[in-house]
Amino acid sequence: MGAIAEAITVYAQPLLEATDGTLEDLNRAMALSQFCWNIALLRPTSREEALADLRSSTEMEPEEFADFRRSVLLPMLRRHEEMFPALHRCSHEGSAEMAPKERYAGTEPYAPCPCNSGRKYKFCCRGKGR
Repeated sequence: MGAIAEAITVYAQPLLEATDGTLEDLNRAMALSQFCWNIALLRPTSREEALADLRSSTEMEPEEFADFRRSVLLPMLRRHEEMFPALHRCSHEGSAEMAPKERYAGTEPYAPCPCNSGRKYKFCCRGKGR
């Protein structure tokens, strides 16, 4: 198994341990962990919009959804932030202004560098722009 798959499996462990061990239940837990992973990667405002859409598309009562959010979603979001802090460094609003700009945005990493150095962009100006 690759490093990413192992990280996702470790991340999903609390949900996997809560299953009855059947393949259907394990698949459901992995799908739920993937959903939590994707929600965790969103900015807070986008996250709230996605959760509002989810709430409206489910058949859960408001109290049931609030319980799901409190008992499953929020702990998994916290777990994601603890396990992968680098993914959350610029997750706040306004991060676009704070993030360094690439020197030649849109250039493929292994394309020749636009500065005509003869090196690949990834190893030349892309690294300097960060």
